[in-house]
Amino acid sequence: MSQTTPRTVLVTGGTSGIGRAIAELFAADGDDVVLTGRHPDTVERTAAELSARGVVCDATDPTQVAALAAGLPEVHVLVNAAGGLPDPAPDHLPPLDALLAGWQANLAQNLLTAVLTTTAVRPALAPGGSVISIGSIGAERRGGAYGASKAALAAWNAALSAELGPLGVTANVIAAGYVEGTNFFRGALTPERRAALIAETHTNRPGTPADIAHTAHFLASPGARHLTGQTLHLNGGAHTTR
Repeated sequence: MSQTTPRTVLVTGGTSGIGRAIAELFAADGDDVVLTGRHPDTVERTAAELSARGVVCDATDPTQVAALAAGLPEVHVLVNAAGGLPDPAPDHLPPLDALLAGWQANLAQNLLTAVLTTTAVRPALAPGGSVISIGSIGAERRGGAYGASKAALAAWNAALSAELGPLGVTANVIAAGYVEGTNFFRGALTPERRAALIAETHTNRPGTPADIAHTAHFLASPGARHLTGQTLHLNGGAHTTR
């Protein structure tokens, strides 16, 4: 359903996987979508394919994030989808240095991208707006540095919700389970591991980027205006709460 007045929707990490699916859904809804990514070629191509605006921005770089925010006088929906598994630390590093580099990279990509972007665009967030961050089931189980960074994302979101609530802006996390159609595993997922991940679900299927996109779309809808400060576990039942 198209909006009477198009909203400005900012999607970080919007050139592939979950971020792209979210950007595509909002663009199809008639919204003015601004998607970001680190690589100019993929940003330009994806923006053209989705009829969106593309901005090259490394969301771990405060200078680039500030420049992004300066070009957005009003934002109705912010989706923090940038993140993922960072590249391994260089082999030449001593073990503790390599460990530190890995943890710092995970925190930068999966927590600080959201913190920096949200803080930079906060003055532009419109009343009735939404901040949606993409978390992970890894925060609940054996997630290592990646899981810890996503757990920190959820903790930060709870505080963010309290700050933004009086402004009429909601803040929620979608904690995704196993999602096919992304490059998260970088081709390293074995058939056995894939089968095990699907077997954990109640729905007997993997998640899709569209599953995440439609949940994000709901969180930005009038029907979710009293839903804030939450982590929504979208994993087909692989992790349940009560």
